[in-house]
Amino acid sequence: MAIKSYQNQAELLVRDYLLADPFVPYTSILGGILACKMVYDLSQLISSFYFRSYAALTKIQRIEWNNRGISTLHAIFISTMSLYFVIFSDLFSEHRLAGLVIFRSSPLSTFVMGVSIGYFLADLGMIFWLYPSLGGIEYVMHHLISLLAVAYSMSSGEGQYYTFMVLISEATTPGINLRWYLDTAGMKRSNAYLINGIAIFFSWLVVRVLLFVYIFYDIYLHSYQVNLMQPFARLLAYAVPSVLAVMNLLWFGKIVKGLKKTLAKRQ
Repeated sequence: MAIKSYQNQAELLVRDYLLADPFVPYTSILGGILACKMVYDLSQLISSFYFRSYAALTKIQRIEWNNRGISTLHAIFISTMSLYFVIFSDLFSEHRLAGLVIFRSSPLSTFVMGVSIGYFLADLGMIFWLYPSLGGIEYVMHHLISLLAVAYSMSSGEGQYYTFMVLISEATTPGINLRWYLDTAGMKRSNAYLINGIAIFFSWLVVRVLLFVYIFYDIYLHSYQVNLMQPFARLLAYAVPSVLAVMNLLWFGKIVKGLKKTLAKRQ
């Protein structure tokens, strides 16, 4: 009975406070930041016990190792939730009579965006703290643009549909991080490294090139809705995917060159 009582109290706390509409943005951002700290510490603890190469890394490499653990977990979380909202949930369904798609949101969608904002804030803090060891200006630009778009969409409730579509592209991050882990562990000539490189090529092509083509097409189809948004929101809807698409194409060129180089060494 006591356990059941505590469970009911916990459910009420989550429903009435943590996920209550006025508190969702704050609790989700704070939760995202705290989750990053927890994952960093867990990565440090687990890696020191189970990966022999971890102890041989420099201090900066260990920090980046743990930091990539955070970005991997965030990427899995946000890409999965984005796929859910865009494809499986009826929140943005055209058949749902609940107003224009461009203005739809829910406490859960807002919470998910808040968690992502918490991650971008934490990761930006680490990038600035150790700049440029964890990433150069292109990473700073990517995070600032993403942070701006997600934060505005969360706070205004406008354009969450397209924000989640763009966030699906985070699905490529685990492969990119695995490539770094394999390289750092001295496995650059392994079959795992080659297979991972091929997987990165195809996943990047699908979710960071072809997906963005579809996003532009969908924005065109719903341009009458996009034009009803606030001026700043319209700017974000057109500019953010465009800037990210250019960055994705530049990075894709580097991926192709890297894959060609790896395949050439195998022959």
